[in-house]
Amino acid sequence: MKKIVCICGNGLGSSFLLEMNVKAVLKDLNRTDIEVEHSDMGSAYKGMANLIICANDLKDNLTRFGNTAGLNNIMSKSEIKTILEDFLNG
Repeated sequence: MKKIVCICGNGLGSSFLLEMNVKAVLKDLNRTDIEVEHSDMGSAYKGMANLIICANDLKDNLTRFGNTAGLNNIMSKSEIKTILEDFLNG
């Protein structure tokens, strides 16, 4: 099973909102085979997920842990959908 982790600086509010939006987009894409979690930067480790999604300002700090996608707007479901479609088709 593939795993996506949504990460923010503290692992509380914004990563949880991002997780909910990622799950909503995956549901719209009829994908139930992907696990989605949220976390903070301090808990990140190499290989923790097939894809890490975060805000663009954190991306450079997280790429060392694996495949990382940054968002301009973590609330934008269209931006999330584009990232997920690239991930799922790539």
